Amino acid sequence: MKKLCTAILLAFLGSMLVPPAAHAQFAVFDASNFAEAVQEFSQLEQMYTTAVETRDQIVSAYNLAWQMSQMPPDMAVRYASQFSSWTDLAAPNAYGNTAAWIDALNLGGQTQALAAYMNSVLQAQPYPASALAMQDANTQAVIQNQYATSELAQGTTTSTLSTLGTIRSNSQALTQKLANLDADTYSTDPTQQSEMAVLGKINTATLLQIHSQQDTNQILAASVQQQLVAQKQQIDAQNRAINEAIYFQQNFPNTMQQITGGVSDSLHAISLSPNGH
Repeated sequence: MKKLCTAILLAFLGSMLVPPAAHAQFAVFDASNFAEAVQEFSQLEQMYTTAVETRDQIVSAYNLAWQMSQMPPDMAVRYASQFSSWTDLAAPNAYGNTAAWIDALNLGGQTQALAAYMNSVLQAQPYPASALAMQDANTQAVIQNQYATSELAQGTTTSTLSTLGTIRSNSQALTQKLANLDADTYSTDPTQQSEMAVLGKINTATLLQIHSQQDTNQILAASVQQQLVAQKQQIDAQNRAINEAIYFQQNFPNTMQQITGGVSDSLHAISLSPNGH
């Protein structure tokens, strides 16, 4: 291109220096035209140089984009790994009272969890109201407290069953999404390695991690709930022991007086006479 421009300029200058065949007798040199031609050539040369630099930049950018879109072919072999996944729970059902529990752990749902509890856990019968009314206040409080513990245990157990079952039920879909993300991550398809595709996979991985952390938090919360019920049982036992000690200290003198008085009366009633009088 540069040689062509030089040839055109030389031809143009030569045509200006050659005198006409007829009429003119002396060659005329027009300095202003020559200077203008030199200036136009300089501008043309600058345009050519700029075009070449722009072309080189475009080619360099294309080569860089092409290199960045290429995935090393051995990435999957070198880094892909398999992880364990949730599996369905199974257990014997000799007397027909474990199937509901297994369904709750595999499928989740509050209805299944309540059915599991009702079929698999020994149920507390309602305390007869008339019998409860005959007890003193302390005994009534102990009985009502024991029923509260049983009801709280039922609530936390059914909630835990529902949570674990829901997480296990959703694990298959989560496993498939993770498999898709693995395949796209290690794919050698350029469309999967574009900037937007990589950003999309990063966002997807972040969301999956957040959802997994949410499941973990739910399991931890369910575990804490179970611990709270166990802690309540320990507190109840301690408080009952304290209340019984207080009751004993408050009623011990009267009780002993009644016992000793009864013994004394019995002794006085016994006759030491040989005749029985």
